[in-house]
Amino acid sequence: MSGRARAKARGVYRGEGTLEQPGSPRATLGTGNQFFPEQPTSRDRKGYSGSSGPLALESGRDDGSSHTRAGNSPPKCKFGFSAGSAGYKVMDRGGKIRCNFSDMGVNTREKMEHVRDSKTGSSGIPVKVVTNLFGLSMPREWQLYQYHVKFNPELESKRLKAALVYNHPVFKGKPVVFDGVSTLFLAHKQENEVTELFCETQRGETVKIIITLTHQLQSSSPVSIQFLNVTFKKVLKKLSMHQIGQNFYSPSDPVEIPQHKLTLWPGFAVSVGQYENRVMVCADVSHKVLRNESVLEFMTSLYQNVDRARFPEMCEKELVGLIVLTRYNNKTYRIDDIEWSVKATDSFEKRDGTQITYEQYYKQQYDLVLTDLNQPMLVSELKKGRNIDKPRVVHLVPELCYMTGLSSRAKSNFHLMKDLAQEMHLSPETRHQRLSRLADNIQRNKDARLELENWDCSLDARLPLARLTSLQCILIFILFFVCSVQVPDSPLAFVRVLQQNVNPEQQLVLCVLPSDQKDCYDSVKKFVSLEQPIPSQCVLARTLSKQRMMMSVATKMALQIACKLGGELWAVEIPLKSLMVVGIDVNKDAVAKGTSVVGFVASTNASITRWYSHCVIQKAGTMTADCLKVCMEGAINKWQTCNGELPARVIVYRDGIGNGQLRMVVDYEVPQLLSVLNECSGGFRRPKLSVVIVRKQTLCRFFTEANRNLQNPPVGTVIDTEATRPEWYDFFLISQNARQGSVNPTYYNVIYDDNGLKPDHMQRLTYKLCHLYFNWTGLIRVPAPCQYASKLTFLVGQSIHREPSLELADKLYYL
Repeated sequence: MSGRARAKARGVYRGEGTLEQPGSPRATLGTGNQFFPEQPTSRDRKGYSGSSGPLALESGRDDGSSHTRAGNSPPKCKFGFSAGSAGYKVMDRGGKIRCNFSDMGVNTREKMEHVRDSKTGSSGIPVKVVTNLFGLSMPREWQLYQYHVKFNPELESKRLKAALVYNHPVFKGKPVVFDGVSTLFLAHKQENEVTELFCETQRGETVKIIITLTHQLQSSSPVSIQFLNVTFKKVLKKLSMHQIGQNFYSPSDPVEIPQHKLTLWPGFAVSVGQYENRVMVCADVSHKVLRNESVLEFMTSLYQNVDRARFPEMCEKELVGLIVLTRYNNKTYRIDDIEWSVKATDSFEKRDGTQITYEQYYKQQYDLVLTDLNQPMLVSELKKGRNIDKPRVVHLVPELCYMTGLSSRAKSNFHLMKDLAQEMHLSPETRHQRLSRLADNIQRNKDARLELENWDCSLDARLPLARLTSLQCILIFILFFVCSVQVPDSPLAFVRVLQQNVNPEQQLVLCVLPSDQKDCYDSVKKFVSLEQPIPSQCVLARTLSKQRMMMSVATKMALQIACKLGGELWAVEIPLKSLMVVGIDVNKDAVAKGTSVVGFVASTNASITRWYSHCVIQKAGTMTADCLKVCMEGAINKWQTCNGELPARVIVYRDGIGNGQLRMVVDYEVPQLLSVLNECSGGFRRPKLSVVIVRKQTLCRFFTEANRNLQNPPVGTVIDTEATRPEWYDFFLISQNARQGSVNPTYYNVIYDDNGLKPDHMQRLTYKLCHLYFNWTGLIRVPAPCQYASKLTFLVGQSIHREPSLELADKLYYL
């Protein structure tokens, strides 16, 4: 690349109790303890539904996920394709496709006249960098041909339809994809736009197949991109890789960390996308962390260490929400519930109407013997499709499920995290070697290479180059020191002492916690955020006992306390006058299911060092912010109070946006913000608005070359061409150093902008804002208001679970 870049077990119940095959189990671990209570709770069995077949076409949400259908809907099948104008999506049953396809239809740049011709900056020092984008070579005139298929007489069976199409001499041996309903994709155009074919069924019935050309899709078409992603998934499967979630892993090449009972599966995250000048494949190294402990073993250990009467409650508290892996089919599931009343000896109805127990099924189908017949069943809710009234869930056997990820206790283990980092945090050189090896393997594997060649595609084995520019920033440090201490000895005692001693005249409460018990911390934060609003500082007693670290601890505490009392620790030069910057983040509440927490943080002074914070809890468990009008009104009023006038410019950084949600922000959130600014201006010139999407999770990586080796780019690197999207005003920014491994760039997408700032100015402002997070003396990955909003939602979603008092709105009390 050249240019300028600047620095479900399928086992499911149907209806009331029929079961479809639970998958393909393999090895099990477990104990033989019969410890589980017989029926501590009474729950109705939840209904399931499943399906089979090679192909499917699905309409509805464009999130790339597969859904279980209900009622009379056609069964879900392996692959499905359709054209964009019909509102359908290309879908693969194996899991989500990483590319945010529904976002591809959102063209925001064309409405911004100042960046319509060019969105690249001009300042800085260009430097060459290597990226993890591989070119996908294809003919210049490459097209994907979509046909509508009609059968005469009409046929009900999708399998029969597919068999007739795939086995017809016209298509045999040629690249063909058919959804089993009416949509056909071909790599080459038929001679006529309407083609009539004839075939015969096994019963001797003659069937006419009418194939009509409906779309000729360019490589940049969203449907073509989706099609290529599905094709590339098939390529990775040809390399004997297994899909888990969104990524592909190699279970046959595990990395064992025996001292911590962990296993790492190496793998890759891959996505095909349309970039500035061509279609490219973005690939990055990924690892799946597995615990060598089954859920049954975990439950056994927990049973032996807690009060028996509280075991069900404690078990659900520990397990619900965790992701587990069923190694027999290499699929991951989220534990949503535990069915204590359903045992391995319970029966279910198979498709053919016969009854079989879970124990018999696993023995008969996969030669697996369950060691504990009294273990309950884990419940995982499958993603809902359209027109489904009942929830679709799957029952999982605890001893066949292995826990993934790390517990909070494991994350606090320094030695474990250090050993894990040595395997997962790859240097730029090592990461580059693994990615190059992936490209080489695709080229050398005949089946994988042929999968691409069938569609006139091939993968470039070289990682391309871009160019970058470094930005610079100067910090001004100002310190405040304030301290006060209260020391109770239990959660109830903490609250009791706070109730007796805290009053509105006090400035801050400092609590020394005897342990890291979360209940104690939560009780303190609830009291000082709700009952008696006052900034607070909590610190563990063992932290204060570390004499060698006392100066560092005291300094850190002093900085946090200064922030919470309204102090300004440091500043950067901001040339723009009368500018208000806003950070928005949305997270889920850890306790209240279906509830989301919206954090809104806005600057209130010209130097962007004082902040107004507002948090709203939404009952709808979506990442959409419904409350932006209320939050923006409060921020504008606070700005007017502090400055005596409206801000001239407002720049909003919106974090917490997932794939496929760009349209929602453009059509739903931006109008909320504009309506407030229009109303507050009273008919006069309203404040100009810019809205920037912030994404910390991106596959793209960038490396510089030095002494024939690769290393991380310098801080301040901006990439605004080649690796960006032509329909968006977007750029990557590297705003922090990586102490170990490869640095992660942050991706910014300006979706609305009537401020008209030059790309140089927008990028430089974003970089400067990464210096203004007062809880860290260096740079951070996102602009400070985004990080403040994230900290606010974390405190509320994890500890308070209610909207904090607005009396604290002008303090950074959540640091």
